[in-house]
Amino acid sequence: MGAHVIAVAVTDNLPIFELAVPQEVFGTDRRDIADPWYDMRLCAAEPGPLRTTGGGFLNPSYGLDDLVEADTVLVPACARAAQVNPPADLVEALRVAHARGKRIVGICTGAYVLAAADLLDGRRATTHWMNAQDFAARFPLVDLDPRVLYVDEGDILTSAGTAAAIDLCLHLVWRDHGAAIAHEVARRMVVPPHRGGEHTQYPSAPARSVPPDDLSAVLEWARGRLDQPLTVNDLARAANLSPRTFARRFRDTLGTTPLQWLLEQRVRLAQELLETTDEPVERIAHRTGFGTGANLRQHFGRVSGVTPQSYRHVFRYRNAAAASPVVHDTSEHPALVIARSGGEAR
Repeated sequence: MGAHVIAVAVTDNLPIFELAVPQEVFGTDRRDIADPWYDMRLCAAEPGPLRTTGGGFLNPSYGLDDLVEADTVLVPACARAAQVNPPADLVEALRVAHARGKRIVGICTGAYVLAAADLLDGRRATTHWMNAQDFAARFPLVDLDPRVLYVDEGDILTSAGTAAAIDLCLHLVWRDHGAAIAHEVARRMVVPPHRGGEHTQYPSAPARSVPPDDLSAVLEWARGRLDQPLTVNDLARAANLSPRTFARRFRDTLGTTPLQWLLEQRVRLAQELLETTDEPVERIAHRTGFGTGANLRQHFGRVSGVTPQSYRHVFRYRNAAAASPVVHDTSEHPALVIARSGGEAR
């Protein structure tokens, strides 16, 4: 089976960071951890050479005809001119690609282009919080949620700005290759394991008396002890803070509660173990701190939308299909339908 082709639409004067993120995640050769890896292609959305905000120029080797043939079409952030009046040929190419069943991704203000193509009408989406009011006024049919990092609607995904591009790109790796590979990519990029889309875009700044590095150390400490019962008091003690102060700082920094974060980490570890080991559910329940298989099934189902057994089956079915040259019709496979529906089942 060939590499998954990701076409990145290049518009004039686009922000360099939002272009660099997909290049780092998808354009770097990582066949040592997943083979085949992605085949990322820069596609000119308008005549070039095309400028970037960093003062550079791009002369992409591919065009819109190539873009509509890709497996995933990614529109990064764009300049204000492209937000207000996106290239008509790009808008039409997005409509064609979507009609052909391609996955469409908008990073930051790239959501403007997706909305101009009417792909977000009646759908939940996000963009940079600073653009939320303007975006909502221009596209009233879009169910805009400016609070979250990204939104996965299955065939269409959108993200907030700047660092949220990393989260969405890692989320795509998670969907395509599983938790273990996504975590390894994050480790190589020296960023935390990817955050769920529900995390807030703009958490309050933590008090100066508690450097972010201190909280990062506590998170790593907790990740290494997920097999143990952990409480807010335990985490606060490790951070040398009172439980009340720790809980407040935690929410201000991460946009969630310590106990909810612990639950997410336990479920993600369970997903990784289901993907990479043959251990029974009861053993995985002990290794992830859920204690019993019943507790694991309850919390795993609530977060992921499927049972641990179904998740393992979906992941291995997908890998077997990817390794086979035969094209399988999975439209009637209920677990795969769940996994592709845009929910949390990955």
